[in-house]
Amino acid sequence: MSGLGQREVDGHGFGEHRSAVPWGVVRPFSIKTKLGTLVVVSVFITTGLLMIAVRTETELRFITVFSMIATLLITQFVAHSLTAPLDEMNAVARSISHGDYTRRVSDSRRDELGDLAETINLMADELEAQDRQRKELVANVSHELRTPIAGLRAVLENVVDGVSAADPETMRTALKQTERLGRLVETLLDLSRLNNGVVPLHKRRFEVWPYLSGVLKEANMVASARADIASGSGSHTRTDVHLHLDVSPPELTAHADPERIHQVVANLIDNAVKHSPPHGRVTVKARRGDLPESLALEVLDEGPGIPKSEWHRVFERFNRGGVPSPHGPGSDGGTGLGLAIARWAVDLHGGRIGVAESERGCRIQVTLPGLPSLPS
Repeated sequence: MSGLGQREVDGHGFGEHRSAVPWGVVRPFSIKTKLGTLVVVSVFITTGLLMIAVRTETELRFITVFSMIATLLITQFVAHSLTAPLDEMNAVARSISHGDYTRRVSDSRRDELGDLAETINLMADELEAQDRQRKELVANVSHELRTPIAGLRAVLENVVDGVSAADPETMRTALKQTERLGRLVETLLDLSRLNNGVVPLHKRRFEVWPYLSGVLKEANMVASARADIASGSGSHTRTDVHLHLDVSPPELTAHADPERIHQVVANLIDNAVKHSPPHGRVTVKARRGDLPESLALEVLDEGPGIPKSEWHRVFERFNRGGVPSPHGPGSDGGTGLGLAIARWAVDLHGGRIGVAESERGCRIQVTLPGLPSLPS
């Protein structure tokens, strides 16, 4: 989803973490060097003891025993330095196989075992990141599916309870939510491809005013549906906020993926409504960008705003911010995914999204590039 500093990985899926050592080149602290040093030291000890034996006329059997003991002690020391990290790596690998990606191997060594420890740690980092992204994927999809399901449920409950008649208009509303639900289910596959960078965009030219007008109408309808459901559970859902659309010029057109832009605008509106004061106003502005068919969007609310120190964290996943809701802890604060999804959709277009200076409330700007510029 991002939108996300990922390591560059090699053909095996793990990053290049140390400079490659040419075949046959012995490093100062490599295992080859240590084993070679062990042999040389053992030979020197044995030779030295033999020379001492010749000069002092000591019996050869004593020299042999002393030589064997010294060699065994040195060998035991070297063997322990080699097997201890292997035992640690085995324990960490076993934990990883059981789904625990928090353990790491100490990689302070400067030999081949140090390289192996760093590779295991890198593998654990990649597996932990993939597991986190999988959980975030489920959360993203659940967040996106909640809105049309709530709307469809409200419409059907009203029909079943006799509050609304099953007339063509009501059925068209239910059909629209069902179609929306189907499109969101299709995005599940797109989201699963996000990390591979192969999410498709279906760009086309569309008129901005009728398109955004439909998005705002749907937002009002969903808010009403949520309010009907929330009234029975005692939770608070905003229906008092006025949505205002400002498109200039009225014939403005854009070139983008309408479904993705719907995700952007709907999530920005949802976030703005939650932080608006009672009977506040949320304004959606659309202007022509610098390039052909480009689009500059703004969503403004009249809430408490976002501290400048928090601007860089606004679009992080699961970040619900430190700004209190105007309705206190009982209000719906969301899951902290809406703005992250909006940034993901804007990034797919190669656009920009960010918080801008505002005299009152929060102001979020979105810039979409439109058609690519032709080479001169």
